[in-house]
Amino acid sequence: MTDRPWQGDVVSLVEAFRSGERDPREELEATLAAVERSGLNAVCHVDADAAMAAAEKADVGLSLGGVPIAVKELLAVGGWPDTEASLALADRVATSDSIVVSRLRKAGAIPTVQTTSSEFGGVNQSTTRLHGASRNPWGPDRTPGGSSGGSAAGVAGGLFAIATGSDGGGSIRIPAGFCGLVGLKSTYGRLPKGPGASLGNITAVEGCVSRSIRDTARYLDVTNGAHPRDPLSLPRVEGFEAGLGRHRGDLGSLRVAIVVDHGTAVVAPETEELVLAAGEQLVAAAGMNRVDVDLRLPSIMGAWSLTGAIGLRKELGERWPACADQLTGMMRRGLELAEGMLDLEALAMAEARRTELNEAMADTFERADIVIAATNPSTAFDAEGRIPSVFGGREASAGNHGALTTPSNIYGNPAISLPAGVAGDGLPVGMQVIAPHHRESLLLDIGLVWETTHPWPLTAPSAPC
Repeated sequence: MTDRPWQGDVVSLVEAFRSGERDPREELEATLAAVERSGLNAVCHVDADAAMAAAEKADVGLSLGGVPIAVKELLAVGGWPDTEASLALADRVATSDSIVVSRLRKAGAIPTVQTTSSEFGGVNQSTTRLHGASRNPWGPDRTPGGSSGGSAAGVAGGLFAIATGSDGGGSIRIPAGFCGLVGLKSTYGRLPKGPGASLGNITAVEGCVSRSIRDTARYLDVTNGAHPRDPLSLPRVEGFEAGLGRHRGDLGSLRVAIVVDHGTAVVAPETEELVLAAGEQLVAAAGMNRVDVDLRLPSIMGAWSLTGAIGLRKELGERWPACADQLTGMMRRGLELAEGMLDLEALAMAEARRTELNEAMADTFERADIVIAATNPSTAFDAEGRIPSVFGGREASAGNHGALTTPSNIYGNPAISLPAGVAGDGLPVGMQVIAPHHRESLLLDIGLVWETTHPWPLTAPSAPC
């Protein structure tokens, strides 16, 4: 009988199931016990009975056979709460699985717990009126980030080996960076959304937070591929995990720009120093060629935030404005601001900004094949209270927290956050590697070089909880 969840990655857990070293039922029991003991507030719903029934008949021959998986509360699981992390929608229950969850089940994964998120995935701090504050296992007074904060906290905190996430402005990469995990935002459409999902401002993608490159590759293998209920979903690509390393001989031809601030953000000096050093080490380890690029991306955060309110308004429906007092302050103010400003002129301006950003990103990838930047402006800030606007003594606007990640959401290209090291405050720093559209396999191979030459802790020092 095991007394704690598996502290390795998912691929090794499945191998342990197949060899008889671990048993899916015992692993599930250990996971549920760890969630019960945890003070991270990473989980907001537990489906123990259904999970145990699935574990009893788990087929460990499947790629995720027997793995207890945590599902972010913005991704529908039939019969589970469907609240969007909002008190205003606390009574909603999902009527069916999302496409991604259905594919995870088919691969043998066992949806076990629902993880906390920021309300409607809107901010980089997973603190809501519905669930309270989720906490970072590297420092419980700090946030795990958002919006996939509970997912990242649970994986880094040793509660479960993998969790789903979603990324509309950095919501996979930001918590991955804050919690020392791998976080891939894939090309828009790589993983289908729905059924019933709105396209919104065409930025959000599904994905996961994981402990290893091969786990992320396996997750992509299971979940990617077009679906008729998502008209913008991309054709299936085979062999992400089996093909790991296929680009190793080609990396020497790549031109790499290291632009820590992504040409648009304010970054704390220590974070800048760590990411620059890690980027230089990665370039050397992969044999890539560093080039200088004067990267100056246009400001997009204001327009992006305004257009994001469209999806929020759709979700609230007839509940708005009566439910205004039930929303967190930032969500309420953002919706009220959008209602006052989002007219035809504002939409035209937002579209013009998107076009400007797209052109700037395309120009960048004409001069460099890969861009390396910081994932976050600093290490994780407080779990509760105001989101900071000063980074290592440098002042910035409120949009600074997503300025490093949002450009890839607008442009739709893939980007991955890798653990770059630990800062002086004992908290992880993430390094973001950014590639042109459809180059996920290249990012995974670059990540594999980094993982092999600079291995990182799979869980926080305090794990398992």
